Amino acid sequence: RRIVAVCVAVIASCAVQAQDVSRMDAVVRSYADTRAFMGAVLVARDGQVLFDKAYGFANLEWNIANTTSTKFRLGSVTKQFTVASILLLEERGKLKTSDTVGKYMPDAPGAWSGTTLFHLLTHTSGIPNFTAFPEYRQLERFDTPVRDVIAKFRDRPLDFTPGEKMLYSNSGYVVLGYLVEKISGQSYETFVQENIFTPLGMKDTGYDSNTRLIPQRAAGYTPAPGGLRNADFVHMSVPHGAGALYSTTHDLLLWEQGLFGGKLLSAASLSKMTTPFKSDYGLGVMVQVVNGRRQVSHGGSIEGFNTSLVYYPDSRVTVVSLGNVNGNAPDRMTDQLGRLVHGEAVVLAGERTEVTVARDILARYVGTYQLTPQVSMMVTLDGNQLMTQLSGQPRLPVFP
Repeated sequence: RRIVAVCVAVIASCAVQAQDVSRMDAVVRSYADTRAFMGAVLVARDGQVLFDKAYGFANLEWNIANTTSTKFRLGSVTKQFTVASILLLEERGKLKTSDTVGKYMPDAPGAWSGTTLFHLLTHTSGIPNFTAFPEYRQLERFDTPVRDVIAKFRDRPLDFTPGEKMLYSNSGYVVLGYLVEKISGQSYETFVQENIFTPLGMKDTGYDSNTRLIPQRAAGYTPAPGGLRNADFVHMSVPHGAGALYSTTHDLLLWEQGLFGGKLLSAASLSKMTTPFKSDYGLGVMVQVVNGRRQVSHGGSIEGFNTSLVYYPDSRVTVVSLGNVNGNAPDRMTDQLGRLVHGEAVVLAGERTEVTVARDILARYVGTYQLTPQVSMMVTLDGNQLMTQLSGQPRLPVFP
């Protein structure tokens, strides 16, 4: 009877797992079937891979499919590796995160006199974000040494007094990447390779290059009228410690296992990294309670690529979505897959039914909502139909 009971339990567990995997695939296909997503997705618990699949094409012009070993540019997911580099240097007595930038950069502008490494790490430095400058589109096209990138923003006035508030700034992480090089005496690329990727067995992760041949690297695409187009060019010297790395879903699982498994940082350093300071941001990661569960996460966006990496410390669940088409699908999928793996139901957009809502209730949503300093969403009401319009984009209907 015990044997029968065990067999029944195993069969039931396999059936539930198969159902979960099927539902996970349905979630991703809801984006992939419309080419809102191409890329690779992985879900794992306790290091055991539960879902591992690739969608769409690594190269559309040659019809070369993405695989589970395809390499993708990470964008800002890079930032947590920059943080780990700084914390490793701190553990080795080479720096303190409470030190001012000027201690290691004597020619730092006077406006940075009160700026610490901690301010850079938490986006509370007030240093303006250079990727938001109008001239950034010209800068990103050329091979630019990191000091020359810093020169583009170093003499700009601070947006606010350091520590006063949090405002996301790629500039701060370029400075951090530069400091890793200056303090360690190695290039950023060499430091992360020797101190993070090699020790953790991450053989398919590195600093991206515009010239080097990198096997199984995906090309990047962006939506356009009529379909997808090749993404704009960015020279990978420019994003540096803010967003220049590439990786695979499997290597990022190794990263989460190493980071949270004590294989890289001390417990004190990991705690420092994952303690939110302002606006739910720790050091290089968002630390939030979502759907009742603590999660440590970060997304990435760079020309042709959007990425999302989420870790649930309590359940030791990792969810990775790496895409080679711009859009918010990876962030939305990691949220939905995270809910599925924790036993929640997920309703897809195509499964929803429109309901009737009184016009006076719809009217409450009318207004202009600022999403970023440059982008707003305008909501209007035409009869009983709500319409939305992003800055510079066409009007679209939305449905309750």
